[in-house]
Amino acid sequence: MEKIGLIAGNRRFPILFSQAARDKGASIVCVAVKGETSKKLKNYVDRLYWISLADFKKTFEIFKENGIKKVVMAGQISPKQLFSRIVQDNADIQRLLKSIRDRKANTIFAAIAKELEGQGLSLIDSTTFMEEYLPKKGVLTKREPTQTQWEDIHFGMGIAKAVAGLDIGLSVAVMSKAVVAVEALEGTDNLIRRAGFISRGGFSLVKVGRPNQDMRFDIPVVGLGTVKALVRAKAGCLAIESEKTLFIDMLEAVEVADKKGLAIAAV
Repeated sequence: MEKIGLIAGNRRFPILFSQAARDKGASIVCVAVKGETSKKLKNYVDRLYWISLADFKKTFEIFKENGIKKVVMAGQISPKQLFSRIVQDNADIQRLLKSIRDRKANTIFAAIAKELEGQGLSLIDSTTFMEEYLPKKGVLTKREPTQTQWEDIHFGMGIAKAVAGLDIGLSVAVMSKAVVAVEALEGTDNLIRRAGFISRGGFSLVKVGRPNQDMRFDIPVVGLGTVKALVRAKAGCLAIESEKTLFIDMLEAVEVADKKGLAIAAV
């Protein structure tokens, strides 16, 4: 049986990864982050260890003790943790942050990957075992985007790719070929709320991977929560990059979108 180490962040991605991995015969040894990771994860992994961000170096010891060679990072750590007292006061975390050129998400994750490799651990794609959660090109809902929405999608894709290339965020809200809002540290749900307030509804949300997306970490993710947030904001369309965006709870999300008239397309 293959043993996989899992560094689990928040939301449902770690749970779904663990389910998919175990369904394919893998054994999961998980390091969970206090205050971030769902307690429900204990039902889906073989071993679970809780650490605080301040104790992140214990991760290496845990994986070595369990004979782990391959590691996956799934789920986000809240970006606001960058400014938390735990991070500010921790010498090991500050050493890591001071060793990198900036504090963009991709830069930080790349540094963590290097630390893992230095300990003899190989960080593998976070989408391993999860191919069915990566929609291929096509319209996922009963309603297709309108011609105007398609124009906004193609316009938004170019903008989103440029923003993602700068590692600012992976999502933009557009309407009538105007940029309504750009995602930064606040996350997609807050971007959606802001876009709904500014546009009063009808905007399209476009989410992409980086131009050279490293599938080992910080991949674009949408799910049922994203769709519900879009419905509340009276959005008209969601467009994601096909085969690079993880769609969690896709069947339930599409069902909600169909009921509310929200178009979803993978492009």
